[in-house]
Amino acid sequence: MTETRDEWIKKRAYALWEEEGYPTGRDSIHWEQARHERDTLEGSAATSNGKEVKAKAKRTVTGSKTTNGVVKPAPKRTASRKTAS
Repeated sequence: MTETRDEWIKKRAYALWEEEGYPTGRDSIHWEQARHERDTLEGSAATSNGKEVKAKAKRTVTGSKTTNGVVKPAPKRTASRKTAS
């Protein structure tokens, strides 16, 4: 029998509650965390043998845009050396 998405989230939220020592008033936090974990699982691409396929990272340009859409490079970092006192 296959469990539904909501059943999985319910069981995971319950497990999170147990792991934290049965705190009161954190049910919505546990539910959201479980929902987020399920969304992450559903969003990961997997092959038929169950191994996760890593998606290629998107390349981003580091810098800030100006008003005309031109991207300026980010300022270079310089190494700072600590001096012994």
